[in-house]
Amino acid sequence: MKHGTLRTATFLIGTLAAGTLAMAPAAHAVDPTTATLAFDCGSFGSGEATLTATQDGTAATITVSTDAITAPIPISANSVESTLTLTTNGSGTTTFTGNANPAIPAGSAVSTGPLNGTVAAGDSLEATSLTVVVFGITATCNATTPQNPGPFVF
Repeated sequence: MKHGTLRTATFLIGTLAAGTLAMAPAAHAVDPTTATLAFDCGSFGSGEATLTATQDGTAATITVSTDAITAPIPISANSVESTLTLTTNGSGTTTFTGNANPAIPAGSAVSTGPLNGTVAAGDSLEATSLTVVVFGITATCNATTPQNPGPFVF
């Protein structure tokens, strides 16, 4: 093979490889990754919540931190059972559940998650309620504002 032919073949192989990489589907990522909203938890209180979402394929997690509920006594790690309900694409609902939480000192805001759920590409999810069970006591919180800056889009 002549030197010029080798250079042309190398160029063509490199161009084809770059074209193949450019045509590969992009990884899906949730946007935004963080949103805020307000919750009313009845006699347990009300306040702002921060939701942080991540995605790995069809698996997604949302972590919730809210000052709407404070711990009356210390709460040990992984003892808060939580269900976050979200509207899906403006009409249906889906839930993210889990019992993961850091240790929460008395008087501190409740943090829970990651809560686990399943998503499809293009799903638009907005939180509507949060149910937290600690020591057998259930607090139900309802969203009083929309998520800001908007729903999570997966």
